[in-house]
Amino acid sequence: MHMDRTIGGCGCDSIAATGDLTSVDDALACALQQVTELTGTDRVSLDDAMGRITAQPLVAPAALPLFDNSAMDGFAFRRSDLDGRCCLPVAGTVAAGDAPRDLPPGTALRIFTGAPLPTSADTVVMIEACIDKGTKVHIETAPARGANMRLKGSDQAEGQTIIATRTRVAPHHIGLLAANGVTHVEVVRRPRVAVFSTGDELGHGPLGPGQIPDANRPMLRALLRQAGADICDLGVLPDDMKTTARALGALNDRFDLIVTTGAVSMGGKDHIQAALVAAGGTVKGWRVALKPGKPVLFGTLERAAFTGLPGNPFAVHVGFHLFLSAQLARLTGRTPRPFASVPAIAGFDWSRKTGRAEVFPVRRLGYDDMGRPVLERLGNSVSATLLPLTAADGLAMVAADCANVTNGAPLTWHPFCQAEAGDA
Repeated sequence: MHMDRTIGGCGCDSIAATGDLTSVDDALACALQQVTELTGTDRVSLDDAMGRITAQPLVAPAALPLFDNSAMDGFAFRRSDLDGRCCLPVAGTVAAGDAPRDLPPGTALRIFTGAPLPTSADTVVMIEACIDKGTKVHIETAPARGANMRLKGSDQAEGQTIIATRTRVAPHHIGLLAANGVTHVEVVRRPRVAVFSTGDELGHGPLGPGQIPDANRPMLRALLRQAGADICDLGVLPDDMKTTARALGALNDRFDLIVTTGAVSMGGKDHIQAALVAAGGTVKGWRVALKPGKPVLFGTLERAAFTGLPGNPFAVHVGFHLFLSAQLARLTGRTPRPFASVPAIAGFDWSRKTGRAEVFPVRRLGYDDMGRPVLERLGNSVSATLLPLTAADGLAMVAADCANVTNGAPLTWHPFCQAEAGDA
């Protein structure tokens, strides 16, 4: 089998040539070298922009606020009209949505939050700091000139960049764009991802003897969709190299990323490497010093990146967070979120065999006096089970040379919650 040896600097050449285990960092670098930033864009409505990646900077079409307005319910007046006085006659009311109006000399206008500031008014006293007597207002202690006013352009200037390029659109971005009257956004097109599982043991409909349901494909579809990918589900392929090679060859350069699960190890039924090469693809790297998830394959097929994950479900989940999410970020022009880089504290003791970095589900127990989360290890890192993940707040990882973790020792983890991870 031919394995490409052209990639240098990330360990892909040695892993492809010798089959030795490569480090997690080198494997991630290899995974990222297989993808390039997408160039296509879509124009979507504001309602459809949530979660999409901006393709260009979004610029303020106008200054905000659009006009001087009141920041409080109260009374607008000229500060000089109150000199030596404590009461002003009330000449009317200005509500939000009203057109701007003049302020008669020596008077005040009742005003509501967001209402346009009357011409020549330079101060607003909040309703709590005065006495509304109907036809006049009593102001015992006058606020400073300019108080409680929001001036035109004080939030943003016309032409100012309000959302940078390659930003994942969140609800607060939607609000800002709506406030600016924006109705459509130019976004990076979704990465096109093909997904299939392999294995004669995966049942279709009623399970036969020795068969099991396919957990990997539904889970990957959900993870990829959450990450913003456009998914094509290719189903389950049998444990047959020629059938798999024909299926890969029929993809016809339609995808940016091809993801498989299963058949990437060294057993007699592990045929993905051979099928990829037979379909005209190239293997760039294989086998990572990682538990779970040692048999991970990186390669290319025409213009698409090819990532082959193991068949065990927890290893698939780890492979997504470690490799696939980074590849999707690179495709959409974003900097990949570093895996397991958030500081934490171990709330457990654990002895383990060294040689491979290990990823395991964790639950947050609380916080130490420095505000770092204290984590409980869940499960036994068995790559075939997903049950511990149902109670997990994220994934933690220890280095390949780590033999013991003691209660209170520093850890790094990968929270599932974006806010806790520090993402915008």
